[in-house]
Amino acid sequence: MSDSKPLPPGVVMQRDKETYAARITPPSGVLTADDLENMAAVVRKYDIPGVKITSGQRIGFYGLAKDKVHAICDEMPFRTGGHYVQACPGTDWCQFAHKNSIELANMIEDRFGFEPVPAKIKFGISACNFSCAESYIRDVGFIGSPKGWTMIVGGNSGRNPRLGDLIAKQLSTEDAFELTRRFLAYYCKKAPQKQRTAHFIEKTGIETVKSDLGLDKA
Repeated sequence: MSDSKPLPPGVVMQRDKETYAARITPPSGVLTADDLENMAAVVRKYDIPGVKITSGQRIGFYGLAKDKVHAICDEMPFRTGGHYVQACPGTDWCQFAHKNSIELANMIEDRFGFEPVPAKIKFGISACNFSCAESYIRDVGFIGSPKGWTMIVGGNSGRNPRLGDLIAKQLSTEDAFELTRRFLAYYCKKAPQKQRTAHFIEKTGIETVKSDLGLDKA
């Protein structure tokens, strides 16, 4: 592999300054037996020294040699890079769930997984107010209730943690998806490059965001 060839999306150098890490994103964190077998085969084939589930329901592969990175990423069953979509088991499995979190998460993954925006986006979709997908500390979060989805924006779990602000509630799944599209378009239009949603919401003000999106009249 030529040293000038760009690394795949989301691949980063490691502590030793010689090897790399790649994180793949199973949609909504859901895996099949075939997916697990395919990943195991890649780990054995390339003798990958470290594999770890990340906090965002991704799977990290560590200690990758630079000349093997492209081949490893090409053979993995899921994408590297892009935004991540974290979801709880939802009504498919959980006795406390009010909404189908996997359905909404997959809709968001398919449409917005690689959406070009000013900074990375972390989505958290929780099917009830236990908020197992950490919806209040995600850039865009949803919490299910018997009356619909509550949408939260501007959360962050980094070095300066911030609880997100409620932007709308009692949304259908279709309305939740559409409001996600509208909010991200607004964020792209208004925010400078590299400004995360937490800083954007703090600077702009949630009431201004709601007013600009016409949500203060709903």
